[in-house]
Amino acid sequence: MKQFLHLRNNHVLGVISLILILGSLAESRVYSELGKIEYPAINCRKHSASLKDFGGVGDGKTSNTKIFQSAISKLSQYASDGGATLIVPPGKWLTGPFNLTSHFTLFLQKDAVILASQEEMLPVEGQNGTIDGQGSYWWDKFHKKQLTLTRPYMIEIMYSDQIQISDLTLVNSPTWFVHPIYSSNIIVKGLTILAPVDSPNTDGINPDSCTNTRIEDCYIVSGDDCISAKSGWDEYGIKFGKPTQHLVIRRVTCISPDSAMVALGSEMSGGIDDVRVEDLTAINTESAVRIKTAVGRGGFVKNIFVRGLNLNTMKYVFWMTGSYGQHPDPNYDPEALPTVTGINFKDVVAKNVTISAKLEGISKDPFTGICISNVTIQVNELKKKKLQWNCTDVAGVTNNVSPPPCALLPQKDKTDCAFPNDKLPIEAVQFKTCSL
Repeated sequence: MKQFLHLRNNHVLGVISLILILGSLAESRVYSELGKIEYPAINCRKHSASLKDFGGVGDGKTSNTKIFQSAISKLSQYASDGGATLIVPPGKWLTGPFNLTSHFTLFLQKDAVILASQEEMLPVEGQNGTIDGQGSYWWDKFHKKQLTLTRPYMIEIMYSDQIQISDLTLVNSPTWFVHPIYSSNIIVKGLTILAPVDSPNTDGINPDSCTNTRIEDCYIVSGDDCISAKSGWDEYGIKFGKPTQHLVIRRVTCISPDSAMVALGSEMSGGIDDVRVEDLTAINTESAVRIKTAVGRGGFVKNIFVRGLNLNTMKYVFWMTGSYGQHPDPNYDPEALPTVTGINFKDVVAKNVTISAKLEGISKDPFTGICISNVTIQVNELKKKKLQWNCTDVAGVTNNVSPPPCALLPQKDKTDCAFPNDKLPIEAVQFKTCSL
């Protein structure tokens, strides 16, 4: 399938399953300098070259922006001949933004660090190499209201197919870390994402109007949502009409005291459908899986399946919000009501909780089809007098849930909330063993 990657100006990119090379002479230099390298990937590439072959300097001070751009441009000629890999060797590689291309892999070796220029910004798959967005520069400007442009994302992938971002450490993004948008067949695996818990808008992974996405085996510390599914904002998302659908999230650990482990929305106007979340751990995090929407959004959040949550020190276990009322401009349609239905939770254990649930639908537009089963919540001793289930404009059923849910979610014996037995196509994708 065709691949195309576009990164916005001033944005740091990330690892993808794209690849390029110089040819036999460059390839022999790579082998003699680095030795044989093996790694798992969706697609292996025929050619490979080192950034040093293009004059790259990994001293953390010399700009490599033109080196990256030149290397990718020259190696792109191999797209129709098996593709290529650009290897980033150990060192600190300072660079501004650059775009990747089709049939190309950017591979960071162990101890390779890509440093984003603070006035510029940059891209990746690797052996736990690092991309450092040096975001404090941008956070400071944000807090001082000195920005006239949106802060850069670290990795943004647009209109692409067959994408792999894996085995990397990403630190201190100016804003969102990984933002695939209008893309399909995406695997994000084995990322360590780290930002101060008070840093603004440093979401970890944000699939946005994407189809067939697999996020797994990641560790995320964030100042915002660890993972957030999106599909456009108000009238713009409604007009474009591209949902995020067929999304698998599993084996992720999240720490985010002021936000969610997984958020659905609030920009969900193109729709969110068929999300499967399982075997997640949250520690000192505001909420587990949170739905965020509002009047004016339109769109839908439906067929959401969650099981196997291990939660420790949470403000909320269940949180759904129908009044997340920020809008991009005054032109949104106040009659555009979102549909939220078919929301399933099962097999949840939570300790040291402040409030079990805050479920707020929309008047005359309730959230329906909520199912919660087999849930044990241990409330913090100092918080037990608080109302544990606050429910308005919602409907559904529960079974084997403690503390007892609200009257709008009555107990129905023998209820076992749904989780699909089928596998999505992205779950069947196997990695090949590739060598350089």
